Amino acid sequence: MSHPHAGPRAQAIAAALADFDAGHFRARLAELVAIPSTSQDPGHEADVQRYLADGIAPWLRAMGFTVAIHPNPRPGFGPILTAERMEDPARPTVLTYGHGDTVRGLEDQWDAGLNPWVLTEAGDRWYGRGSADNKGQHAINLTALEHVLAARGGRLGCNLKLVLETSEERGSVGLKEFVAAHARELAADVLIASDGPRVSADTPTLSTGTRGTFHFDLVVDLRPGGVHSGNWGGMTTDPAIVLAHALAAISDRHGKILVRDWLPRNGMPAAVRAALAGCELHGEASASIDPDWGEPGFTAAEKVYGWTSFIVLAMISGRPENPVNAVAPNARAHCQLRYTVDSEPTGFAQALRRHLDSTGFPEVKIENAGIRMPASRTSPDDPWVRWTRASMEASLGRAVQIIPNSGGGLPGDVFVDHLHVPLVWIPHSYTGCKQHGPNEHFLIAPAREGLAAYTGIWWDLGEAGTPPAR
Repeated sequence: MSHPHAGPRAQAIAAALADFDAGHFRARLAELVAIPSTSQDPGHEADVQRYLADGIAPWLRAMGFTVAIHPNPRPGFGPILTAERMEDPARPTVLTYGHGDTVRGLEDQWDAGLNPWVLTEAGDRWYGRGSADNKGQHAINLTALEHVLAARGGRLGCNLKLVLETSEERGSVGLKEFVAAHARELAADVLIASDGPRVSADTPTLSTGTRGTFHFDLVVDLRPGGVHSGNWGGMTTDPAIVLAHALAAISDRHGKILVRDWLPRNGMPAAVRAALAGCELHGEASASIDPDWGEPGFTAAEKVYGWTSFIVLAMISGRPENPVNAVAPNARAHCQLRYTVDSEPTGFAQALRRHLDSTGFPEVKIENAGIRMPASRTSPDDPWVRWTRASMEASLGRAVQIIPNSGGGLPGDVFVDHLHVPLVWIPHSYTGCKQHGPNEHFLIAPAREGLAAYTGIWWDLGEAGTPPAR
């Protein structure tokens, strides 16, 4: 794979960036953000459909795709768009992915002058719901494709398929069943797509997977109702105190997980540790890093990209908003594990039960335990990972950080399990984008850089030197 500093490849990248600087991408993103395609607020089912039918499908058809919009196999969840552009079966086939649904608008919580459904530029940011998650990201990739097709007279030089779902913000419900049922039509050599944050805003990043999420409730339920704290306090068990001690038996004061059967079975794989060697979290990420928290002896990058973390997402006993003089009858904590493919999640609940029993908490119940999103990962040494990194570095003129899996969750397991493709995620956002809260925004500089990188990738896919077909 050659990457000349001049010639048609460089000219295609320059044309894409000039178009970006002229405001054309911003105008496109504004149109997409204006469609309030939230899947979490009821009453927006027509908007979710409209995002695919009016926002995306005509754009794809203009680039030569055959497009179909399918009902979700799970009733009550959003439709799924598929598209394909086949040129030569002998050339590589790439699958790309995105999601057109967003979280709740939360209109009343945005800063003055901002509206979630109106793209607003302020300083180095574009504000709007979906700007970073995920409308801006898949729009960057499609814009890059548009420029490569224009530069090559309408031919790409490889085959391309797309899956764009609209229930990702509800856990990608229905996607697994859909991909399994359409595995033959979606067959590809690799998945290359964009979602999630970079390591930091100024660090081009390539991720080969995501951590999974396992959720459960811990419950201490002792009596039908509360009892008077004066008459009973000191001689009847306080469920909040029992629960607090149970949590302390799961994680020590500094966040080290004490349920060791939750951790990667053989420690951190050498390929994961090698990929993270020298990876530094700085910029917006560094402000919240506590070097003394988590697994001792690990770097911050190893803790978040290569290990298991335990988080108490919520806990309650009594009524904090209106306390009364009573010993509460129960206490509850909703907990989460973020885990990598190196752990065995099917044994998480049993491992926790054994640990609670052995540490003196048989009365603490485990409820609603299960995987919300499975972990997935392709080896950082995979040929497609190395190829993509080389393409990006040729386009950007600087190093690209590979992380074995991002800290958050994505449905990569669906494509690994049913299509058996390696995963290459190229995030265009950053951890401070506020993607699930008010004031979500897309940083302009990483978006521009992502456009350059993706234009180079689409170009190189049409050249010789891609990894062999699987």
